Amino acid sequence: MNKYERLKADLDVAGSGKLKAFGSSMLPILKNGSLLTFVKADDYHIGDIVFCKVKGRYIDAHKVVKKDANKGFLIANNHGFENGWTKIIYGKVVLGEYQGKIIYKKE
Repeated sequence: MNKYERLKADLDVAGSGKLKAFGSSMLPILKNGSLLTFVKADDYHIGDIVFCKVKGRYIDAHKVVKKDANKGFLIANNHGFENGWTKIIYGKVVLGEYQGKIIYKKE
């Protein structure tokens, strides 16, 4: 079981889970190596940082930038690169920690 499948299982069973995210696509909001806490939600909104699947690939921390009743959610990084549309979102980030400090918090 890889880290994405483990997080997906945690969200399905407990409604929350944690994952360490790597890369610079979400700078300056999230830093490389941030520990993220995800929760499952009934609905997702523009601006939410989500864990989802786009075109068969897991995306662990990109933003919802558009919503459409038919297409679902448009997912993009923080630099404008669009991953694509999806209807599959597993959870959203409510807390981001880096080196023991809170760097992102959303209710």
